[in-house]
Amino acid sequence: MQSQDIHPHEPQDDDIIENKELNIWEALIPVFALILLLFFNVKFAFGDSGLDGSNQFILLLGAAIAAVVGHFNKVSFAQMIEEVAENIKSTVGALIILLMVGALAGTWMVSGIIPTMIYYGMELLNPTIFLVASVVICSIISIATGSSWTTSATVGIALIGISSAIGIPIGMTAGAVVSGAYFGDKLSPMSDTTNLAPAMAGTDLFTHIRYMTYTTVPTYIVTLIFFTILGFTIEPTGTTDTAAMLSAVEAAFNVTPWLFVIPIVVILLIVKKTPPLIALFVGTLLGAIAALIFQPSIVAMLGGGEQLDFITGYKGIMNAITVESTVPTDNEAISDLFSSGGMSGMLNTIWLIMCAMVFGGVMDAIGALAAISRQLLKMFHTVFGLFASTVFSCLALNFTASDQYLAIVVPGKMYAKAFKDKGLAPENLSRTLEDSGTVTSVLIPWNTCGAYQASVLGVDVMAYAGYAIFNWLSPFTTLVYAALRIKIRMLSDKVEA
Repeated sequence: MQSQDIHPHEPQDDDIIENKELNIWEALIPVFALILLLFFNVKFAFGDSGLDGSNQFILLLGAAIAAVVGHFNKVSFAQMIEEVAENIKSTVGALIILLMVGALAGTWMVSGIIPTMIYYGMELLNPTIFLVASVVICSIISIATGSSWTTSATVGIALIGISSAIGIPIGMTAGAVVSGAYFGDKLSPMSDTTNLAPAMAGTDLFTHIRYMTYTTVPTYIVTLIFFTILGFTIEPTGTTDTAAMLSAVEAAFNVTPWLFVIPIVVILLIVKKTPPLIALFVGTLLGAIAALIFQPSIVAMLGGGEQLDFITGYKGIMNAITVESTVPTDNEAISDLFSSGGMSGMLNTIWLIMCAMVFGGVMDAIGALAAISRQLLKMFHTVFGLFASTVFSCLALNFTASDQYLAIVVPGKMYAKAFKDKGLAPENLSRTLEDSGTVTSVLIPWNTCGAYQASVLGVDVMAYAGYAIFNWLSPFTTLVYAALRIKIRMLSDKVEA
């Protein structure tokens, strides 16, 4: 089955690099150094603006420290560069998709698609139920598309805009969007991580999905309860009278339900297994056509003219796709909603991902990733200990290798035999890989998933991480099930222990 996640790469090299010269303390030196450097950089120096460039260089410093460790453990510089090249090569698809998401966001803003979503959202979504409704909406879209990235890039952007307009903190909304998006991503048979985890563990797709529901559904119910309660307790900081904001949207854009046809077409393309790049490209072109039809004066303005002609139309559309574009409005409360960074707005995220892949590549090349996973495996001897070791390995790899795929592949290969030796069915491992590897990637700022969501939603990871209840609760749920021996299937008779 073809993967439909908008983050469409799978590791090109599944081999785990071993280095008998390297001990666990040497393997942890770059990790501790990276933690300390990032903590200082964010806490005392740059704060949230660290993602503008300084955190990227910190990742390169971490890679340099890892390279020094590797040099003293008989790993050649050429080997490190080769592994870094493989890492970066594996992210090329994701980087191109990031650029296309920027392009799509630009044409969807200029064409009025996103403002129209915001307009009707402000009319229909009451602030009290807004957060829990956001979780449900994103869950449905993500299950249908198999992609947390697609969900954030379409309805997620609109929901952030609506929450900003009605005065709900965008960190809360981003947490709701991420929670719903990753719930659907986990359970959709079209998601690449949902296909990758059972492949690594040695079980089949639908057994994996069925077994995952045991931990995923209770976690999702807790998430819905949390956001329902939160919706009743928060007081929007903005005005609850949205009449002025609705008038401002109507004054700036031609608002029409016909604009909903385009996002529906894009979602249908992805559901029909169209490659995400093609779906996004089609969505960008349709957005450009809609802009020329429904918003000619805005396109002309962005093209530097007063009347729409071929030149102003061409320049206006190209500016919307490639660079930052802003549609002026007299209402300050929603002025930020009418701007888009285009493809250039994604460059900081692309820079971050590439630097993260350099660090992860060097760590893999020197054998540090294998050494850390191996040591964690040695620390636990009970069934619960094996589950706990798998969870911690996934978390550690999301943190150090900066990629959710490596957080599934490496522990999956390392622990498959250990689970079998304990008499545990492989679906126990595949479920644990998803509960701890897939969903926690979005909680780490320099992980490819965290960087993507922060860039697309326009919300810093640390601002939404605490509200992404589903994501950080999932690994705890899987550990509770392991500790209480709930739904732990054995190999011997395939019955629940």
